Amino acid sequence: MSALSQYLELYDAQQATIAAHAPAALNTLRDAARGALDHAVLPRRGNEDYEATDIEALLAPDYGININRLPYQGNPSESFRCDVPNMSTCLRYLVNDIYRDDTATGILPQGVIVTSMAQAAQQCPQLLDQHYGRVARLDNPVTALNTLLVQDGLFIYVPDGVVMDKPIQVVNIFNAATPVMATRRILVVMGRNASARLLVCDHTQRDGVAYLSNQVVEVIAGEGSMLDYYDLEESTPATTRLHAIYIDQQAHSNVLVDGITLLNGITRNNCHVEVNGEGATTQLMGMTIASGKQHVDNYTHISHNAPRCTSNEMYKYVLDDEAIGAFAGRILVKPGCPRVEAYQGNRNVCASPTARMYTKPQLEIYTDDVKCSHGAAVGQLDEEALFYMQQRGIPLKTARTMLMQAFVFDVVDAVRMEALRDRLHHLVEKRFNGTLARCGACAGCSTTEPTKQGQ
Repeated sequence: MSALSQYLELYDAQQATIAAHAPAALNTLRDAARGALDHAVLPRRGNEDYEATDIEALLAPDYGININRLPYQGNPSESFRCDVPNMSTCLRYLVNDIYRDDTATGILPQGVIVTSMAQAAQQCPQLLDQHYGRVARLDNPVTALNTLLVQDGLFIYVPDGVVMDKPIQVVNIFNAATPVMATRRILVVMGRNASARLLVCDHTQRDGVAYLSNQVVEVIAGEGSMLDYYDLEESTPATTRLHAIYIDQQAHSNVLVDGITLLNGITRNNCHVEVNGEGATTQLMGMTIASGKQHVDNYTHISHNAPRCTSNEMYKYVLDDEAIGAFAGRILVKPGCPRVEAYQGNRNVCASPTARMYTKPQLEIYTDDVKCSHGAAVGQLDEEALFYMQQRGIPLKTARTMLMQAFVFDVVDAVRMEALRDRLHHLVEKRFNGTLARCGACAGCSTTEPTKQGQ
């Protein structure tokens, strides 16, 4: 029996309950998602396109699923201490997979909406109906599973011409006392010439409890809009994260996605970008620091469907001990799209002989008059540099840390939020020194627990 079978059986048995606890917009795509999963095959280890990640194995355990939407007790704003101080944000919490509107902070500009999808269905149903599921691809079985089981999510809308001064910060927290799968969904709609910055932080508050996060993010970037999407993961070795972001860019829009993995268990990130308007700019950045048996896999796909657009991506990994990293990136330039400039890079350091890195950059170009390049490199720390530093009195451990920090800091420097950029420099230093604690100063919350598979 495949790992998907248990979820399909749950859905078939509990379809009415799942739908009853969700807004109507989220129910409209369940039949399509169910059909897409009928013959879906999850990637397994050894498959040509997924050398490092066995999605089938990750979905096999029997996680609890809170289909009755039982509330989790406790105040996340009291138990969670943000590790990015001095940054004034509009803060929102999702505890496991329950949006906590009662703990929202920050005053939003007029017309801006940041709320649950259940509330959005009451407040702005046309916007939710128009955009939900518009860019997420059901041919990805993990995305189809998310669409099948999701019962709520976060809706963000920035109207035409609105420029947000404060960033929006979304904190995803795992704190259940038993293994739980959280099905999370975020929909971001940017109006014409709108501008916003979004920081999404994943945190785990209990060591040793197995969690699975299945999160899908959809971004509609209207003409001339600007969006920075920062994704920061600080979880635990027992946490599995399956994350997919789908982006639709219109003419002259500017989107930056910067994903940073500092602490985790097994992580698979997918990023799909459809560049559908002339003059759009896309920047994808990623940084991974992994040690022990951590596993981080990033897949990116940028499709240039319009002329005179620019994309630039750079992913860097530092792997130590028995950590595994993977990167697969694809840039597609379709026919009739001249004057596209697209660059893709993947640079990696294996700081131990037992660390492993898999990399597969790809270009597909079907038009003339373009400037495109890609490249990948895997190496070790510079022994000559280490020797030189030790000769000048710098201990070997310190010298290694300094070289690894210097290697990744250009990705951190791409962050366009000064307070976050400064704090990330500090967090990266702490991570390499082995002093980075999860969630800064988190205290566990008391919870109301779901039972196995469906309570």
